[in-house]
Amino acid sequence: MAIDDEPIALMVIARFCERYGGIELQTFCEPTIGLDAVVKEKPDVVFLDIEMNDVNGLDMANSLPPECCLIFTTAHAKYAVNGFDLDAIDFLHKPFSYERFNKSMEKAQRNISLTEQAVSHDKESIVIKKSYNNVIIRTADIIYVEAMENYIKIYLEDGACVISHTSLKNFIEMPQQLELMRIHRSFAINASKVISFNKKEVTLKGHFQPVPIGRLYSSKVYAALSTKQKG
Repeated sequence: MAIDDEPIALMVIARFCERYGGIELQTFCEPTIGLDAVVKEKPDVVFLDIEMNDVNGLDMANSLPPECCLIFTTAHAKYAVNGFDLDAIDFLHKPFSYERFNKSMEKAQRNISLTEQAVSHDKESIVIKKSYNNVIIRTADIIYVEAMENYIKIYLEDGACVISHTSLKNFIEMPQQLELMRIHRSFAINASKVISFNKKEVTLKGHFQPVPIGRLYSSKVYAALSTKQKG
């Protein structure tokens, strides 16, 4: 789906989609109608303009279904950083060529393929947005997750760290996160990676630095880890 208040811009996208082949495209000049259609139908790719009369595409982006690949199309390059913060997979600066459009579509197809791979693994893997790309992470490799303002840092058993633009709460609530336990306002751990613990901190496999337990979480976390250890 493409949303833009300029009919000529939508004609360009339609012409490029036809040239690319294999794309079913719906276009919308009215942003609110387009957003309703996107939320309802959840298309694979959404082309979204930013400055549209009284509507700002950056605000609209926050309401898009997370499974949609977002590609911003705008004449204003100053919004590129905002596009990164909103996890867009690409940013097309008007007027853009077919060659540039083609690269965006190839990137979108790679991201869609990664998502399908993760779904096929069911609860074994998740897809995380990192910069303008998606990456697949095995849930069993996660040691703990740290909240950092509007981002999270995902620490993995091999020493790698993945940064993604989402909240710790949203990440924990993903259906695949069966082992993650909130132990602090800023930390959630994979309970299966706990080596030792007390009421103030936990030591995790593959991570030398202990992770603190928040005062409000202490009793509940200690009881849960004690029960898990006995089991």
